[in-house]
Amino acid sequence: MWEIAYYESSSGRYPVAKFIESLDVKSKAKIARTIDLLEEFGANLGMPYVRYLENQLWELRVRYSHKRHRIIYFLYNGREFVLLHGFTKKTGPVSRKDINLAEARRNNYLTRGNKSE
Repeated sequence: MWEIAYYESSSGRYPVAKFIESLDVKSKAKIARTIDLLEEFGANLGMPYVRYLENQLWELRVRYSHKRHRIIYFLYNGREFVLLHGFTKKTGPVSRKDINLAEARRNNYLTRGNKSE
């Protein structure tokens, strides 16, 4: 089994958990199931569930009805995925803004040594 961790901001918030909590019940269930798949299959989980973005960032892809939820994450210490940023995608590719936010959170996580400040 692979480990799943949620990024914690220096103020003690968990943005991905907050994003998931804001969704409807069925979307939450679909996301939970997809996270379970990531935990079970890890780096071997492929499309349609995960896709490489750039700079060691991946997106977890969850589709429910007409909604396309995404969670950007990275691999830490070889067996742990850190969930950095969650959002509902509207159109087109993942925005530069979303990627930049995930990169900033990853860099913060690595700088802190995965501990909150």
